[in-house]
Amino acid sequence: MPVRIYKPTNPARRKSSVADFSNLTKKQPEKKLREIRKRTGGRNNQGKITVRHRGGGAKRFYRIIDFKRSQFDIPANVTAIEYDPNRSARIALLRYENGHAAYMIAPADLHVGDTVVSSQGKIDIKSGNRLSLEHIPTGITVHAIEMQPGHGAQVVRSAGMGAQVVAFEDGFAHLRLPSGEVRKFSGRCMATIGSVGNPDHQNIRWGKAGRMRLRGWRPSVRGKAMNPVDHPHGGGEGNQPVGLRHPKTPQGKPALGVLTRKKKKASNKFILKRRT
Repeated sequence: MPVRIYKPTNPARRKSSVADFSNLTKKQPEKKLREIRKRTGGRNNQGKITVRHRGGGAKRFYRIIDFKRSQFDIPANVTAIEYDPNRSARIALLRYENGHAAYMIAPADLHVGDTVVSSQGKIDIKSGNRLSLEHIPTGITVHAIEMQPGHGAQVVRSAGMGAQVVAFEDGFAHLRLPSGEVRKFSGRCMATIGSVGNPDHQNIRWGKAGRMRLRGWRPSVRGKAMNPVDHPHGGGEGNQPVGLRHPKTPQGKPALGVLTRKKKKASNKFILKRRT
């Protein structure tokens, strides 16, 4: 899906671009498949800010996505491709033969009128079909992958992303993730065939601060522009450098290029090759 570039009628339009929504077939979400999205402003249950630069933004409904697709062996017809303001990918509305309706993340080459199915056995290797990794041949691109059997899709869900099945060994499938990491997944984990749609999302230029505020992002202030009481980089007369051997976070921990993954994390044994 291409990106639309406006004529440079003002400074903001000169630097911005928007997604082309020409492939959408439905504007309003299904009322039964939406719920109120509560906003936290980056605060936890104690009212403390744990994620900075969050707040405001346009009101939106949350679309309930069926990440498990547990209606096994029941064909579903794709009736609409919709926009989801809560994620970078597009979503597809499914109507099952038994009358059940659900949303799924739309693969790149899925169209209205196509039929998809989810099964724990062997089915056709077709874009949008969902099956266990043990039944998927090597070299196939998949997305919406479970980390543990039955937990629903947890990784490779963003626009344009896809993981490649590279090998099988001792009941595990080896997948090359978009980051370059090669990781083992249980063969009983489910995955959807194909890559996620809307690959041009990464090419969008937001252009002005107002569009970021509508997305719920508040302004970011440099640490060196603060006072020492507010940030380790703060203080000094005029425009001063950081003044430390290594940059730090507002909490005083090392930042920029420091590995943050726990060395004794239980799931480290499933990583065969670190991301580059």
